Amino acid sequence: MSDVLFPGGGEAGGAPVGAMGIAAVERETGIQKETLRVWERRYGFPTPWRDAAGERLYPPEQLQKLRLIKRLLEAGHRPGRIVGASAAELTALLQPAAEGLASGAAAAEAPEIAACTALLQRHDVDGLRRTLSQAVLRRGLAGAVTEVFAPLTTRIGELWMSGEVQVFQEHIYSESLQLTLRQAIQALPAQAPGAAPRVLLTTLPGESHVLGLLMAEALLTLEGVVCLSLGAQTPPAQLAAAAAAHRADVVALSFSVQLSSRAVQDALVALRALLPAGIEIWAGGRSRALRPPGAIEGVRCLDGLAAIGPEVARWRELLESRV
Repeated sequence: MSDVLFPGGGEAGGAPVGAMGIAAVERETGIQKETLRVWERRYGFPTPWRDAAGERLYPPEQLQKLRLIKRLLEAGHRPGRIVGASAAELTALLQPAAEGLASGAAAAEAPEIAACTALLQRHDVDGLRRTLSQAVLRRGLAGAVTEVFAPLTTRIGELWMSGEVQVFQEHIYSESLQLTLRQAIQALPAQAPGAAPRVLLTTLPGESHVLGLLMAEALLTLEGVVCLSLGAQTPPAQLAAAAAAHRADVVALSFSVQLSSRAVQDALVALRALLPAGIEIWAGGRSRALRPPGAIEGVRCLDGLAAIGPEVARWRELLESRV
């Protein structure tokens, strides 16, 4: 059965136009299927329709409300206080945080952020890609990543969660930024033989977002690090095998809010057990499981992209102290 049912074609069996199956809702919101079922029983929301086979179908307005709930959970609100609230109440809870961010950061925001957002919403893909590339030329790769690409990615994610950016637009943005970053990384000078540390970059199963990984790779390469990207969702056992085969010093992982904090913690503990003690694990991203840094034994939790340079310097000082 398709995850998206009856798109744009009226109703079938009473189901709302555009209703989505639970697997699609999990992908769209980052809220796990098991959590949705628990909320349904405990809080009376969501209230999905059922098809002839008894499968859950979530109408668009419930998907929108789940996106708001997800944003509030990330801001530290408890499910019991927000899941049963109305969409208007959820929006009001989000408003103070949005106003605070605007008053503190609007003056310093890179103009490319508003420009790229507008281009994406106008469906001007060529203009979007041109503006992303120009950011690298004007600011340098490091400046483009930290001043434009990272905050822009957060902005697009917020617009997607609020329903102002559609799924296909978010995918276009993601592909456009990946293209820009890969071209910029490939244009950098090759690292000298024997350069260190040697870093494997990937995400673990269940984590499909790679933009954070690519931004980290760009900054690591600028630091003279030898990087090998394995792409997304590498099983831990295969990651351990790759680390041995390529003599990696560090395994670098990126985590969005797609996985639950418990899933992130369990995965990192399992991976730590598979890797030799001499191979460090660096974990970064927006997952709350990584806060505060040092929360997971044997894993260095990087507090943002700005931590990459100091972390590389620390590793090299440690290496020199052993010589």
